[in-house]
Amino acid sequence: MTAGPFTFDLLAQDGAARAGVFHTPHGDIPTPIFAPVGTQATVKSLTQLELLSLDAKLILANTYHLYLRPGDDLVAALGGLHKFMAWDRPILTDSGGFQVFSLSDTRQVDEDGVTFKSHIDGSTHRFTPELSIAIQENLGADVIMAFDECAEPYDRDYNLQSMGRTHRWAERCLAAKTRADQALFGIVQGGVFPELRIASAEYIASLDFPGNAIGGLSVGETKAEMHAMLKLVNPVLPADKPRYLMGVGTPQDLVECVGLGIDIFDCVLPTRLARHNAAMSDSGRMNMMNAQYARDERPISEICTCYTCQTHSRAYIRHLIQAREMLSGTLLSIHNIHTLLTLAARLREAIFAGQYTDFARQYLMNLKQ
Repeated sequence: MTAGPFTFDLLAQDGAARAGVFHTPHGDIPTPIFAPVGTQATVKSLTQLELLSLDAKLILANTYHLYLRPGDDLVAALGGLHKFMAWDRPILTDSGGFQVFSLSDTRQVDEDGVTFKSHIDGSTHRFTPELSIAIQENLGADVIMAFDECAEPYDRDYNLQSMGRTHRWAERCLAAKTRADQALFGIVQGGVFPELRIASAEYIASLDFPGNAIGGLSVGETKAEMHAMLKLVNPVLPADKPRYLMGVGTPQDLVECVGLGIDIFDCVLPTRLARHNAAMSDSGRMNMMNAQYARDERPISEICTCYTCQTHSRAYIRHLIQAREMLSGTLLSIHNIHTLLTLAARLREAIFAGQYTDFARQYLMNLKQ
């Protein structure tokens, strides 16, 4: 258990898989959980009412993008993210680090912080750990992230250097934080190097954050390498605090990584796939543009309970795509997010029942057929 308004109850385990509840000022988050990404204070193509109908418990917003537009000071003046976007459930904001470091051609890193150019207008900006925390405090999310450096996974020398910087920045973030109604998570780095990952996990754990994240994965390494790092890191991180795997969110990832001890996931994938005409399903990904769906009266999935599948046919969705109607992206986003939220709930139930291993084996077998 952690002090203050944020506590984590670990309720059941089946092997390394965990089921719990993370308590926040804006509501409880049952784990394992998938968080839809609302980069610009909106989950693309969905209203907040639709997110509530999907029973999304946690959404993510992006510090870098909201700092640039409309500005964190404006969001604060309008009552913070919860009021600004009319969302009364928990919100998580990332630190802006991943976006800044993805601007590899326009940023300069030093010990104090990062100087970068805006992707919007080319203007020059500078992020430090202290500024990242100040921005996130203005935004007012329940869970905020330490400013870190997400390095290319295969360069050991640079990962060693950036890991040390991430650790020093984590300490500065802790010192800069002033709001008791926000939980600051530390972030483990270290690329694909076992000794670095273990050292980073030990150091981040020693700082006693109310939750811990694992960053720098799903950035070009193989699935096997990602799983190997999780197997090393999760046993080092404290069992009584939630573990968050950043930027990971295929159905296969949820099943496999819950089995390695992960509690929280986020990813842009469900809405991005929807914008590219793809549907998630328990048997794999479906390209809804395929001609075979032109007269198909069935829903995307005959066992899915989402609005899209209960109301509309594959043929109708394919028609919307061909006609370039915006509704296609909304309907596919509803279905894809529902698929991941439902899968997380099913994994939770399997853990409570002591049947996680059997569920995971059968699910992954069906997914590969």
